[in-house]
Amino acid sequence: MKHGLIRAAALAIGIGAAVPALAQDKILNVSYDIGREVYEALNPLFIADWKEQTGRDLTIDQSHGGSSKQARAILEGLPADVVTFNQEIDVDMLAKGGMLPEDWRTKLPNNASPYYSLPSFLVRKGNPKNIHDWSDLARDDVAPVFPNPKTSGNGRYTYLAAYAYGLEQNGGDAAKAQDLVRAIFANVPVFDTGGRASTQTFAEREIGDVLITFEAETGAIAQQYADKGFERVTPSLSLFSAFPAAVVTENADKNGTEEVSNAYLNWLYSPEAQEVIAQNFYRVNDPAVAEKHAAEFPDVKLVTVDEVFGGWDAINAEHFAEGGILDEVFVNR
Repeated sequence: MKHGLIRAAALAIGIGAAVPALAQDKILNVSYDIGREVYEALNPLFIADWKEQTGRDLTIDQSHGGSSKQARAILEGLPADVVTFNQEIDVDMLAKGGMLPEDWRTKLPNNASPYYSLPSFLVRKGNPKNIHDWSDLARDDVAPVFPNPKTSGNGRYTYLAAYAYGLEQNGGDAAKAQDLVRAIFANVPVFDTGGRASTQTFAEREIGDVLITFEAETGAIAQQYADKGFERVTPSLSLFSAFPAAVVTENADKNGTEEVSNAYLNWLYSPEAQEVIAQNFYRVNDPAVAEKHAAEFPDVKLVTVDEVFGGWDAINAEHFAEGGILDEVFVNR
């Protein structure tokens, strides 16, 4: 009897081995902190498209956190197949670590940025503190909320946008720009590690008078907390904020996911994906989709890191390096 059971088990194993396994793809998209909702909307559409094109099932896992923190985690072993960040220097960090090519910006259109945004404001119902521009954040009676620029790409863009405004308002005087940023930082009641935590601080813990975050997030929060009557405010000047995407080639090669990873990121430029992205309050590059949603995005003077700061290498050296201007502002706020 015992030998019969063994033979039956062996036969069952043999039959199982003869049946081809169902094709199954799986990738990990490591993304920025406030990107959950847009990728929750996008991923099922791409999964269906991938199934139609290839006949293969696909699972897309997501990881969200402060962009800079996420990049460090990948360097330490988080097995990202692709990254969709909110800060170019975090992709550069991976390139310098050998995880992907130095020329990653050339691999996709628009310098590998499928969509973009800008630092903007969200105030409480009726805008009781009369907050309209960056200079208002330095007033003694205003408590701004935004994430720590040392851990969050969101926070770094806020810092740089405020600094750019300070330069424009003071004829390029760097000392006066730093004074403005220092005064703003001194008013921040708490520095969270990422944008979503700052949203919770403002919207749920009801701390602060104004939340500074990406325009896309202000739209999503206003919609989510409609009962609280939050109001969106666009400052007179802000910083063009690219949302870069790249295949982490070292991991994708190892995982055998190069094909699907490249297809996924290229699909983000499709009209279908661009429409979903615009519905999630991001500004898009597709001309037809951008025109359709033009009325939803206020006019604003957008400056770039190249125009104001001389590029990301200069920013890293002057502002974000240890002992740089950002450190000085933090220590002496």
